[in-house]
Amino acid sequence: MKFVLASSSTYRQSILKKLSIPFTAMAPDIDESLYEGETIETQVKRLAQQKACAIANKIKEPNTYIIGSDQLASINGTILGKPGDFHHAKQQLLKASGQTVQFYTGLCLVCPSKNQLETLVDVYQVSFRKLSEHQIDTYLNIEKPFDCAGSFKSEGLGIALFSSLEGTDPNSLIGLPLIRLIELFEKMSIDIFDYMEIPT
Repeated sequence: MKFVLASSSTYRQSILKKLSIPFTAMAPDIDESLYEGETIETQVKRLAQQKACAIANKIKEPNTYIIGSDQLASINGTILGKPGDFHHAKQQLLKASGQTVQFYTGLCLVCPSKNQLETLVDVYQVSFRKLSEHQIDTYLNIEKPFDCAGSFKSEGLGIALFSSLEGTDPNSLIGLPLIRLIELFEKMSIDIFDYMEIPT
């Protein structure tokens, strides 16, 4: 049995390591453009599947399970991308202040040799405290989350920005909902505990 994460994201790799299963990571290198008229849910589901299938087309080994994931954040219907710099991160957090941001994570599990494919979309809600410019500036200068959609790291100091979190799995905020991933493995009759590595 072989597991492959269709992602070059160090964040997703660190999350998958929590399951203690051996895996390799490969960049899918796909076009992530938004299609006209496509909903956020449809887009993240499509892109997660395209990522997984792009890697599946390169790997011909039997019993290989490929994990694809894609995420978008939305506030009042506006998509929040990765800010890239301090200025754009500050604008995102000012917009999020006192509001609720929805995170949509598309997840896909593919086993090409068995013609198996499962997908789902996980939704997680983050409600922000009313934040002052000083609080936002302080946070951004400390954590510098400029490569994170929504301009925060929930696994770090970003937790100080929130008033509440609502969803199935907080790992969704980092781009890979493990609880839902295990559900997909179960649909393929795979008990992930059988492949966990026990430290010696």
